[in-house]
Amino acid sequence: MKIAIQGETGCFHEVAARQYFNYDEIDIVPCSTFDLTISTVLKGEADYAVMAIENARSGSILQNYTLIRESGMKMLGEHNLRIVQNLMALPGQSIDDIHEVRSHPIALAQCMDFLKHHPSWTLIESDDTAGSAKDVSINKIKGVAAIASNEAARIYGLDVIAPGIETYKQNYTRFLVVGPEEMGNREGNKISICFSTGHKPGSLAKILVILAEKEINLSKIQSVPRLNGEWQYMFYCDLEMPKNINPGIIARILRDHTNDLEILGVYYKGDMLYDS
Repeated sequence: MKIAIQGETGCFHEVAARQYFNYDEIDIVPCSTFDLTISTVLKGEADYAVMAIENARSGSILQNYTLIRESGMKMLGEHNLRIVQNLMALPGQSIDDIHEVRSHPIALAQCMDFLKHHPSWTLIESDDTAGSAKDVSINKIKGVAAIASNEAARIYGLDVIAPGIETYKQNYTRFLVVGPEEMGNREGNKISICFSTGHKPGSLAKILVILAEKEINLSKIQSVPRLNGEWQYMFYCDLEMPKNINPGIIARILRDHTNDLEILGVYYKGDMLYDS
């Protein structure tokens, strides 16, 4: 089974993918962008994609909602990963040797309290956490550290010189497993939908009341502008379904109160897991 991810081998996307698939024998297909991750699956070069959708500290990755919806693929599962950021460098290097740190901008932001204690360091943004570790390793760059996962340090032969430097220890990222609808099951206790509403007072409130009356828990709502020049919005919602509610019922009760209603996926709610 092939899994497309955004990032180099050893990135948090790979950690999430291997945990979700229970460390089965999967082949990771690294992609440089989320767009390529999606297209890799659409072209049949991978069976599924694993994509970050939100972080407890940094918020939602809005472009990924649009990428998934416009691709026609479905959300088939989710995985919550506790993100542990580590400072790593070539073997034999210490913190006193470091003058530059490289990583993805979100990773740098997640570690800013630690980095503030080293104001002389130059911070360099990169496309990927594991890619930064790979670059330091392959090019044998002394005095330069990367921020990445323990897995990246292991793969690229770097020493972790400062473990767990993220500011917030409840630093979770939620990943989605995405693929063709026929590849997933049709069961689950969570459903993701999107819709728009008319420009009338109380339009969204009416929908929220309907959900509450059916005891459907709204665990997330996110608005994204529609690209029509009229400042209309799509609403992306995650709903936790009680046992007596199924996707068909949700579609039926919301159809008359929404526009462009679409079910993006049905899946089981992910556990909160720790990455060491």
